[in-house]
Amino acid sequence: MNDGDLLVSTPKGPTLAVLPAAKSEAAPTARVLQPGGWPQPKGYANGMAADGRIVVTGGVIGWDDGGRLPNGFVAQVRQTLRNIAAILAEGSAQPAHLVRLTWYVVDMDEYLANLKELGAIYREIFGAHYPAMALVLVVRLVEKEARVEIEATAVVPR
Repeated sequence: MNDGDLLVSTPKGPTLAVLPAAKSEAAPTARVLQPGGWPQPKGYANGMAADGRIVVTGGVIGWDDGGRLPNGFVAQVRQTLRNIAAILAEGSAQPAHLVRLTWYVVDMDEYLANLKELGAIYREIFGAHYPAMALVLVVRLVEKEARVEIEATAVVPR
């Protein structure tokens, strides 16, 4: 495996290597929707428009291929994003095709206290592509030890 490879695990599947998209690949056909006069969002888009084949995930958490969750919010986010990248790859999609992410967290303060590190992890796995995002505080997730769950929608250009 090369140093630039990202390790990705799925709950009941093998570990996969997902390579970052090559810079020479054609840009996705998704378009950021930014109404005139609105403040520029940081780390997300207000909206996206795209044509193509839709790839969606269910609620993805940060468990490894043995069904184990790492300790801590940041570690769970890292593994959750890797798991989403693996699902996208299975659907012949890339992180650059993402048009929407919905994050469910059990502790908003935990999320806000780790924004800088979360941003670095996000860019490490998904690059500098920021789709429309929502962040929702929930009482708990189905898996009691899970700190975060993320749903993703991607549109693969035809």
